[in-house]
Amino acid sequence: MPSAIVTGATGILGREIVFELAKNPSQWSTIHALSRSKKADYPANVKHGRIDLTGDVNKMAKDLEGMEAEYVFFAAYLQQDTEQENWDVNGDMLHNFLDALKLTGADRKVQRILLVTGVKQYGVHLGVPKNPMEETDPWLRGPEWPPNFYYRQQDILKEYSERSSWDWVVTYPNDVIGVAKGNFMNATTTLGLYVAVTKEMGQELYFPGSDKFYTMFDCFTDTRLHAQFCAWAALEPGAGNQAFNVVNGDVESWQNLWPKVARRFGVKIPEDQFAKPSTEGGRAKMQDQPPLSAWAKEMGLVGQTAQSMVEHRIDLVRWSQREDVKKAWERLAEREGLDQEAFGKETWWFLGFVLGRDFNIVVSMSKAREFGWTGYMDTWQSLSETLDELEKLKVLPKSK
Repeated sequence: MPSAIVTGATGILGREIVFELAKNPSQWSTIHALSRSKKADYPANVKHGRIDLTGDVNKMAKDLEGMEAEYVFFAAYLQQDTEQENWDVNGDMLHNFLDALKLTGADRKVQRILLVTGVKQYGVHLGVPKNPMEETDPWLRGPEWPPNFYYRQQDILKEYSERSSWDWVVTYPNDVIGVAKGNFMNATTTLGLYVAVTKEMGQELYFPGSDKFYTMFDCFTDTRLHAQFCAWAALEPGAGNQAFNVVNGDVESWQNLWPKVARRFGVKIPEDQFAKPSTEGGRAKMQDQPPLSAWAKEMGLVGQTAQSMVEHRIDLVRWSQREDVKKAWERLAEREGLDQEAFGKETWWFLGFVLGRDFNIVVSMSKAREFGWTGYMDTWQSLSETLDELEKLKVLPKSK
């Protein structure tokens, strides 16, 4: 039976990879879960270890002593203030970790390394991409584009693989739905807190993002489905040296999801929520030329690739800092016995970005299907079940 090493094991995606592998002790003999933070409530066949991937290679090698595994899942990520810093820090983490594996000799046993990235691969943080996004789409390299640390990580992975006996797999999830307390890019928890506090204040539920995006399309990734894909891709012989989009398999929109969220929490959406100009929102420009402009000549779209925007009808960062909002949360948390720190740890700006884009996000799953992956998850089911789990963890109040 093979063993596994999972870095970023308390993160929103790494956590579920650990739990997915641990479900199959007859298939995975040992799972080494590595993180900088405290141990999660892991099953008995999981061994937790602490490691600082930003630290010295020799110190990392010491932390890895005695760990061997055929399969490595690299799901660690540290958000930085600039794209250059993301390039430097996240690229160095992977580079140094692979060096540390080599120092211990553990790399000789490795058969495959799976790297978790995301659809930032396609430049969705810069503006409207080419839709649908496909793994064969050219990378956005060149002086006109900011550095993309996913490119550096994949280059590092390929370079090391060519000098080693192992191969690699890369995943591109998007708008992840899952559970991880205080975790960067955890939009579901932040969304649930926004709705719960709005209800506590006795107010109607306004969509805080872009009125354009409300009727546009998005693709989401359930963390459990992504973990199942990772377990499949690690062992699937034909998946080696390939990158895959990993989303639920449906295409959703907030015009469909928002009323379901409102019904779940027992709040009302204003019938004319977009009729009046917003006084609590704002707009931010994205890159001058969006990623779609890279295909403009080929597609006959020259002059049609305008700069994208992130638009807020409610600026969630400012909203979360209002005294009446904070008092409503304190009142709700005390009455319902909730985690008092949850509200202050959430990434309000990230939810604002996810809901505020003014373009479609459509991610193709054709390649994974061609390689034999059949997994699927209904996005509303994913969101609803994640909200259920957050209620059990006392992050959100009971809504049923």
